[in-house]
Amino acid sequence: MISKMHLTNTVWGFMLPAISTPFLIMMFRQNSRNFPVDIMEAARIDGLSEFGIFFKMYMPVQRSTYAAAAVITFMNAWNSYMWPKVVLNKPEAVTMPMLIANLAGGYTVDYGMLMMGVLFCSVPTMIVFFVLQKQFAEGITGAVK
Repeated sequence: MISKMHLTNTVWGFMLPAISTPFLIMMFRQNSRNFPVDIMEAARIDGLSEFGIFFKMYMPVQRSTYAAAAVITFMNAWNSYMWPKVVLNKPEAVTMPMLIANLAGGYTVDYGMLMMGVLFCSVPTMIVFFVLQKQFAEGITGAVK
């Protein structure tokens, strides 16, 4: 199926399953249900279109949800081992978990090199979290402007 859609050895073949998980759909649905209906009705009375309501009212309020979804999706894709092994067949298309698994191969394991690889693998996840930390704090307070 993947080869018929020409998704092998492409970024889209790697990313599409990661951005459409049932958990993210449930998370967006639950956060959308908490959006105040009064704000949408007031925006309609003021003459704002449905697209205007979505882009000017809904998206800024749900910014923390988008930040959480971005971090969750990034962590799932970054730590994924099996799906890239299926989709990416070229030797030069290797993800970090695949590299770390290659470091542990053989009869002896260099634990220092393995731990350095794990450290380098975890740094991008921490960077993404710290960049989006402000949106998480706003999402915890639940403030609607």
